Amino acid sequence: MTLNPTATIPQRRPELLAPAGDWDCVRAAVANGANAIYFGLPLFNARMRADNFTLEDLPKVVDYVHQRGVRAHVTLNTLIFTDELKNACEFVSHLAEAAVDAVIVQDLGLASIIKEFAPQIELHASTQMTVTSPEALSFVKRIGVQQVVLARELSLKEIQTFSKRDAGLPLEVFVHGALCVAYSGQCLTSEALGQRSANRGECAQACRQPYELFVDDEKRDLGDQRFLLSPQDLAAIQQIPDLVQAGIRTLKIEGRLKSAEYVAGVTRIYREAIDQALGSTSPKSPSSRTQYELEMLFSRGLYSGWLKGDHHQKLVHARFGKKRGPRVGTVESIGKNFVDLGNSLLEGLKPGDGLVFDSGGDTDDEEGGRVYEIKGTRLYFGRDRINFNRLHVGDRVWKTDDPSLGKELRKSFQKELPPKTTELNFTVEGDFDQPMKVTGTTSDALSAVELSELHLERAKTQALDQVILEKQFGKLGGTTFHLGSIQVQLPEGLRLPIKELNRLRRSIVEKLSSIHPRKDSIEVPEVEEVLSRRLKKFEREEIGINKNVRLRVLCRSLKQLEVALDCEVEEIYVDFEDIRGYKDAVEEVRRRGNTKIFLATPRIQKPGELGFFPSIARHEPDGLLIRNLGGLDYFKGSPLRLIADANLNVSNPLTAQLLIDEGLEQLTVSYDLNRDQVIDLLKACPDHWLEVTLHQHMAMFHMAHCVFAAFLSDGKDHTDCGRPCDIHRLEVRDHVGVRHPIHADVGCRNTVFHGQAQSGAFCFEDFKKAGLGSIRVELLDEDPLESRRIIESYQGLLEGRFNIEEVLKRLRVQSKLGVTRGPLEVMSASNATRKPRGGRR
Repeated sequence: MTLNPTATIPQRRPELLAPAGDWDCVRAAVANGANAIYFGLPLFNARMRADNFTLEDLPKVVDYVHQRGVRAHVTLNTLIFTDELKNACEFVSHLAEAAVDAVIVQDLGLASIIKEFAPQIELHASTQMTVTSPEALSFVKRIGVQQVVLARELSLKEIQTFSKRDAGLPLEVFVHGALCVAYSGQCLTSEALGQRSANRGECAQACRQPYELFVDDEKRDLGDQRFLLSPQDLAAIQQIPDLVQAGIRTLKIEGRLKSAEYVAGVTRIYREAIDQALGSTSPKSPSSRTQYELEMLFSRGLYSGWLKGDHHQKLVHARFGKKRGPRVGTVESIGKNFVDLGNSLLEGLKPGDGLVFDSGGDTDDEEGGRVYEIKGTRLYFGRDRINFNRLHVGDRVWKTDDPSLGKELRKSFQKELPPKTTELNFTVEGDFDQPMKVTGTTSDALSAVELSELHLERAKTQALDQVILEKQFGKLGGTTFHLGSIQVQLPEGLRLPIKELNRLRRSIVEKLSSIHPRKDSIEVPEVEEVLSRRLKKFEREEIGINKNVRLRVLCRSLKQLEVALDCEVEEIYVDFEDIRGYKDAVEEVRRRGNTKIFLATPRIQKPGELGFFPSIARHEPDGLLIRNLGGLDYFKGSPLRLIADANLNVSNPLTAQLLIDEGLEQLTVSYDLNRDQVIDLLKACPDHWLEVTLHQHMAMFHMAHCVFAAFLSDGKDHTDCGRPCDIHRLEVRDHVGVRHPIHADVGCRNTVFHGQAQSGAFCFEDFKKAGLGSIRVELLDEDPLESRRIIESYQGLLEGRFNIEEVLKRLRVQSKLGVTRGPLEVMSASNATRKPRGGRR
């Protein structure tokens, strides 16, 4: 897709939003042309590993950027637990008091309440909210969102459809930086493998680890392609004109964990690209120098991500998952203290540059060092700095450090950047033997008036004129103003001492400075009052044991469905990869009796996929398992029974109330909650509102990247891949030897499921006492015999025929891979040294 050369450039300039992990990054962003910065504080932000700022830093950071004409956005992009709601709301109040311009929020419940106690702060939906369609945009607008960070998996063509269905919301799009392979807000890998929640800012970057691929139970030799789930970094520098043309409000750079040099260089490059796109209908392609700097600053390989559509081989090259930089060349021969790269040697390489040698092996154990001397195509290194015995002819060589570039970029932000000045216009009035009246008015409509202490008198020599007044009133150095215009409304031939003119100027500046910038004074209710009013709507007088806990079973095949019907399960979810099979499923249920059937929507709905919803509904199920915000919007008011799945991330009673008010009957608790947090949520909500998944193979990665197409075909997407997903079974084996199956859905999206089933049966009695409405058991690839044993085990638990130990024993006997305790696990005496889950310190 290219910009139409005759197209009209939008009048509103897009905002360039840069990351700021520390003070140097703030200065680097401001000095290199950012219109806004985004940063986190120690709580509730999705980059807990960043340095982050404290609440004490907050006013200083905001004042610093505001004085330089730059906006401040703060990330509050994690889920909020029940006992954190008050703290999170007070946190937002602090942001509003500090005059933060916008807060970026993931949690639906928190988003729905912010405007009640902080109306002056802009509410932006985080990419963690997984907004992937215009229908989802309509939903978040209803809860008060004012700008949306779109999911990174959208193409330019898809992004353009958002403006065609105008929800009146500005859009924000990532243009550079690391890409998550899973949809943001939908990644449970850190949770499943290490009890570190990505939805709580503790991502362990499991996508950057090496994996082995198994096809139909046999290991597939992929050579040096081991990083099967690690995307290249996003670089949308060539798509800037198209994004500007599409009217995107904010162009965002990823990188709160990156260096100040990265922030400086990438911000500068995108500033130039945006300015060039706005100033010309014939934008230039990025130069080789631009490409070099982007690769040098941080790169796992650079690609346009999903902006040009799916291309699974290019998105994930799979050869490394860490920073490389530009490629220097290939080793052609090895000598004493040198390597020869022949004709492949990168132009511009110089002594002092850092290199790494890539043999396709363990990327954590590679040879590398700084170049000592260059002779022709030979690179020499310091004595004993490199073990040449470990190098091989054919090794790829990458440049990982360029000290001269770093030095150049540091210069841009090491000098103190002066505050941005505001235009100040003067009007001078008066008459003979009267005080002179001076009015100062700023470009943002603030004004101040001052009268001279001396009266105007006849001039004996030089009278006041435009030149004299501009000279005296233009002395604004050291202030936050610069001279605009002066309107002189004086009779000719009058004078006033220079000393008095200077006093008038200083007085006007002083008055304006005391009210600049102006902050709105809005009377708002207290946080506690707002929360109390909202939560009181569903208070329970007393919590009693719910004796009628319902069992629902999720089936992924017709054979599993038949087993569930044989076991007389009263309510069944059906989640088939091919939704055309839903017709047979509904017919089978209707043939067998009174069982209720709920059909699952896809987890993601993108532009052009709205047809999935009526296609599913026309089979006339009893209800639907809703899995995305677009589905919430589409089915609002539907006569079908609606249940929210766990990926809608219900983690507190505000989110629960919001979704119940949208017409949902019941809500599945987020998998980010441990046992105690689930109990807190159950106690805070009316009986029967909540369902807990007690048995599942956790869906770890849910991603637009298709492993089937990437490694079992030469096709770039579903149009030419040959659909290997219809023929083969895929698994990836992790570093501890567990094999995790991969399934493809109707939208060709892949889900990596945990290879071991997880059971929360040990929590059942506590949940029942807290008012649990129903439990869910999810089947994956189990055969009929295994499916029956799982279902009957949990039926026995609900009916009191089996205790927890008996249930777990039965599950171990029948399970191929064993049963592990999943995210419902809490700390015990044996693991008390481990950090508590959920980001608490």
